[in-house]
Amino acid sequence: MNNKEFIAEMARRMEMTTKESSALVQGLCAEIETFLGDEDSISLPNFGTFEVKKKLERVVVSPSTKQRMLVPPKMVIGFKASANVKELLKKLK
Repeated sequence: MNNKEFIAEMARRMEMTTKESSALVQGLCAEIETFLGDEDSISLPNFGTFEVKKKLERVVVSPSTKQRMLVPPKMVIGFKASANVKELLKKLK
């Protein structure tokens, strides 16, 4: 499902226009970006938790040249699914 299909389905289920649904999705994404930019975690009930984690610097080896390279530290987003989502995924197997 792509963004356009998601917005259309959400609009249908919530009985709103596609434009209103699109604005809602964009607003939600903007707020999530704001919280993650402040390095806060975001917990969405019955869905999961997004959090910012710091990956430490590490040494990697290029498989083609066998050259060692230093990868600098960086911030990444982590997601931990809620028990409800995990249970739903187990049923899909």
